[in-house]
Amino acid sequence: MIPTSRTAKTELLLRQTRIHFPRLEEAKVKITPIEKGGSDRKFYRVRCSPDQTIILVKYNLEREENRHYVEIAEFLAAHKISAPKIYFHDPAEGLIWIEDLGKTDLWSHRGESWMVRRAFYESALGEIVKLHCLSEEVRRTIQKNLPAEFDAALYRWEQNYFFENCLGRVFGVEANELSELAALPSLGQIAEELAQRPRVLVHRDFQSQNIIIRNGQAHLIDFQGMRPGLAEYDLASLLFDPYVTFSHDECEELLADYEEKRAAAGKSVTPDSREIFRRCGLQRLMQALGAYGFLGLVKGNKAFLDYIPAAMRSLRGLVSEIPELEKLSVALDRVS
Repeated sequence: MIPTSRTAKTELLLRQTRIHFPRLEEAKVKITPIEKGGSDRKFYRVRCSPDQTIILVKYNLEREENRHYVEIAEFLAAHKISAPKIYFHDPAEGLIWIEDLGKTDLWSHRGESWMVRRAFYESALGEIVKLHCLSEEVRRTIQKNLPAEFDAALYRWEQNYFFENCLGRVFGVEANELSELAALPSLGQIAEELAQRPRVLVHRDFQSQNIIIRNGQAHLIDFQGMRPGLAEYDLASLLFDPYVTFSHDECEELLADYEEKRAAAGKSVTPDSREIFRRCGLQRLMQALGAYGFLGLVKGNKAFLDYIPAAMRSLRGLVSEIPELEKLSVALDRVS
């Protein structure tokens, strides 16, 4: 059992690290916590020597998806999709020692020129295309260990998560208006239409802070939510990312690059892919805004509230394109 005090917890994690890596010199091993996002997992950087580090992940045993992280990482490695290597897994304690890919994610490059950023984003798209293009036979080998696939119920959950935790909790919209907006027929139709489309494997949280750049190459992290869904959902996660901004032309360049990579892999996108991308953008932004409200106001991580304005601007733009969502568009304009 992990003690509650930070010092005692760190000492125990160090002891467990030395048990599994006995060649490490005791005096030189240091462990420091890494503050990361809204995850319920705890991350630590273990410094074994001045030039060697590994990452230790402590996960919640009660969350099903956390237990499958190692299997997914090994699946990605088997299919040459760049991700951290697994060094050791202690499932009884919920501990994983993994490769340290460094601290430089796509988000870290947000202030650089588009020429620099574009190369990194294209590398990330190259990795996600490999995932999206895996055959159905290959997908079946991992699917039993994945969270619930994207279906109409999950899309509706994302919508309701937004109404409850963003419009309700953050902006104070009253319950009766929330119920009326959530019941708009077009929202249900979007959920049903997306759910009827053929699924591929998706990362589920494919955004700038979950893509590490090492030696110019993108690596996927935080992939424990991987599941069957729509490729356009991953694209929407990347290109409607509230943590960074893109011009219209930059977004178009990356969409075109993704489409070219899909065509080269023999799995061209469908003619209506851009429209599906926008619908998935609506879903993804609702999910993200719901998460920001929940993490910011319920979990007390106020930093997430800072990203609400950018996400709301993007959501307003997408909602305004759908005439049947005029009531929602008016509500979004009013509160933001």
